[in-house]
Amino acid sequence: MSLTAGIVGLPNVGKSTLFNAITKQNILAANYPFATIEPNVGIVTVPDRRVDFLEELYKPKKTIPATFEFTDIAGLVAGASKGEGLGNKFLSHIREVDAICEVVRCFDDGNVTHVNGSVDPVRDVEIIDLELIFADLEVAETRLSKMGRKAKLSNDKEAKAEALLLEKVRGTLLANKPLRSMNLSEDDLKLLKSFNFLTIKPIIYVANVNEDDVVSGNSYVDKLKEYAEKEGSSVVVICAKIEAELSELDDEDKKEFLKDMGITESGLDKLIKQSYSLLGLSTFLTAGPDEVRAWTFKNGMKAPECAGIIHTDFQKGFIKAEVMSFDDLEEYGTEAKVKEAGKLRLEGKDYVMQDGDICYFRFNV
Repeated sequence: MSLTAGIVGLPNVGKSTLFNAITKQNILAANYPFATIEPNVGIVTVPDRRVDFLEELYKPKKTIPATFEFTDIAGLVAGASKGEGLGNKFLSHIREVDAICEVVRCFDDGNVTHVNGSVDPVRDVEIIDLELIFADLEVAETRLSKMGRKAKLSNDKEAKAEALLLEKVRGTLLANKPLRSMNLSEDDLKLLKSFNFLTIKPIIYVANVNEDDVVSGNSYVDKLKEYAEKEGSSVVVICAKIEAELSELDDEDKKEFLKDMGITESGLDKLIKQSYSLLGLSTFLTAGPDEVRAWTFKNGMKAPECAGIIHTDFQKGFIKAEVMSFDDLEEYGTEAKVKEAGKLRLEGKDYVMQDGDICYFRFNV
């Protein structure tokens, strides 16, 4: 299951430095706008101690962790919705991602030019919000002009429902509020999905700070958190420079580095987990002597759908799923003891998969 978070932000906020650290790819990270002209895509592994535990227990021939995709998108400037900077290209690239990670500068550094001349995280966020709102407003009004006429001239219930919803969307955007601030139902979201609105996408704000502020934060971070809290979004504090250094270390040196700094988890690991969670994703696992593997699924998926993630034949011919929870396996130590304790279950087609389920699918095609 491939889902993507786009890394966005104004120029020179640390996006490309962060992306380099995420993917260990040496893309251009320069101190001027538009150093990243085309979006760069990188695959990262989702940190999961359960995979490490299963690897130690089963000693498999190979281990495959869950992965997540990040796209680094060129820096936006004011006026992008009207084509300024890389305007239309920037906006089209955002339309293609499932969630947004917005890197916000929360550090002072006279050697790194700020595109607006000063550091103000809330202003910077509002610049991007406004450009995305303008782009969404254009889409909504164009559709309304067509659908509104159809709704008035006919008794088409679907057209009327769509026009009514788009009027609410338009009103929200005219109030300079992103669509994610609306209380939209599942039916509303389905109706709006084809429009690919930018401000409806879930968002995480990434506060990029100096090395000295990575533990305690600073006043810039406080302002950003206050802003994010109002719209129900979260903030992850990182230092892109530190993350770049960490990406060059092996696991043991990385742990020692973090320990010396008084940090239990790197900013990138937090960001990856938050992005995974933001999209409503969870992990089920398969384990044995040949392979230990983590599989990504959307919360609410049933056992046959999850079986289909492994192979379409598994879903077509699904019979049952043998399921044990990771917590039970960790508690009892072996599969045999989990069975003895009566904790191994046979689940049918209506079983809703849970995060941490360890599965063996029975099927017949």
